[in-house]
Amino acid sequence: MSQNTYTVTGMTCGHCVQSVRDEVGRIDGVTAVKVDLPTGAVTVDSARALSDDEVRAAVEEAGYQLTA
Repeated sequence: MSQNTYTVTGMTCGHCVQSVRDEVGRIDGVTAVKVDLPTGAVTVDSARALSDDEVRAAVEEAGYQLTA
């Protein structure tokens, strides 16, 4: 089990949060996604280690940016 927290920019509303949660949740092995809108923190629980590139691609698919 792995847990990582990322910072996502560009989210402004509940729809943004849902979009990020949905896209990141589609990554193979992801078991839970928690998004904190005010801080942009996205905490991802997964059954395997995820690469930053996997998470970045999902966030960008949702229309937002993963900060370095």
